[in-house]
Amino acid sequence: MMGKTFVGLACLFSVLLLPFRVPAQEAPTVQGPESKVQSLETGRGKTWKTVAELSSEEKAGLDLRTETPRDTQFSYLPAEKFPFTVPYTAEEMGLRSAEFPHSPYWNCTLIDIAGTVTNTGFLDQRVTIIPIFYLPPGGFAEQLYGTKPGQEIYRWLSQSVSPPERYGNQTLYVGYRNDQTFTTKLDLFAYSPALRRVRRQPQPRREDRLPNNAATFDDLLSRDAWEFSWRLLGTDILHKTVRFPVTKQSTTITDAKGNYVDIAANDVKLMGPDYPLYTTDGGVKCYVIEATPRPDWLKDYYLSKIIYWVDQQSFFPLRIEEYDREGKLVFINARTGVRANPALGDHGYTVLFDLWWDMTIDLLSASIHGILLRSWSEEDKRIFFSPGFMRREWFLEPPKTLMVLNSPDEFYLRPMLDREKFPEERKIVLTPELEGRIQAQEQAGRLVF
Repeated sequence: MMGKTFVGLACLFSVLLLPFRVPAQEAPTVQGPESKVQSLETGRGKTWKTVAELSSEEKAGLDLRTETPRDTQFSYLPAEKFPFTVPYTAEEMGLRSAEFPHSPYWNCTLIDIAGTVTNTGFLDQRVTIIPIFYLPPGGFAEQLYGTKPGQEIYRWLSQSVSPPERYGNQTLYVGYRNDQTFTTKLDLFAYSPALRRVRRQPQPRREDRLPNNAATFDDLLSRDAWEFSWRLLGTDILHKTVRFPVTKQSTTITDAKGNYVDIAANDVKLMGPDYPLYTTDGGVKCYVIEATPRPDWLKDYYLSKIIYWVDQQSFFPLRIEEYDREGKLVFINARTGVRANPALGDHGYTVLFDLWWDMTIDLLSASIHGILLRSWSEEDKRIFFSPGFMRREWFLEPPKTLMVLNSPDEFYLRPMLDREKFPEERKIVLTPELEGRIQAQEQAGRLVF
């Protein structure tokens, strides 16, 4: 068992949500290098196609049916077994994309360097170490076919190490396989050094926003694909998702050995350095699929639909858009991926950069992930991933450096809206205040408050 480790890694995360909006400040016109922010996004012409615009060759890999034969054991899954074969239905793409939540579905330690910035420019930063015990030994396929509703899927031990006032706070997440007969998604156990006690927490509602964060619990934990109906909208080529400001054109990431490496912003690729299918200009070909809640599974769900941009090889989601009950775009999740578990091939991708934008209050949250693969012994599983372990205040991974943003000006830009793409499917209605902040941001190449 590892000894107690004193850590000092800083991050980017948490914020007190303010119940009002402040109009954007007028940004000065900036010349020179800052104009390069938009040049990467322009001049490429139309990158997207609807299904009707696809060629016969492009349609050859697609199965456009919305109803297919069903699995004999799980009627809410298709008869063809995961990971499926060409041609793919939209439902199969949705199931493949569900393999890639915010935190990996394999044994590892996740170092989450995170931060949140409000529309007034208040920045809070934090870091969390998250040992992950993933129970299905056969991976996501076994999670689909080899687990029963009510069985555990994972255990996450979230250990806060920064800022100092949060040092030692811990939360144990216990996630379950769900269906209509067993609807509990999560058990939560929290520990505070001040109280020296472990408290069991009530299960949060799926639409509840994480504390001081732009994302909801459903955004964090992922959604079960069978709770939605799926259809293909078309294809697109993405070149940028998470965009760096002109004030910070480098970042620090964690390599496979846990070392911290500085890299230039231009060297951050959407699917990591070894992705085989980049276009000649560095883009990633994506399928664009729409998920709408099934009333028999998600009655009165807080979203009317979700649109995913998933790469055409692994089906990793690079962009996720969420629409409220009135059909308006209210939330964007922009991501970059990396193949952090090469032994799993196309199933070994996970999130490297994650940016969440709640457009209703203009709140931004971001994470940088470090992934250290782990093989937990039976004793590790029994001791580390139990509520009582948190009282020991032992950290299972020692971060080795201090990484902080100097100001909110160094935070990532709000995601591109790409208003021209799929206009009949995407209803974008923004307040004048938010429109002003976006315009000022694009002119300045950084967030403007």
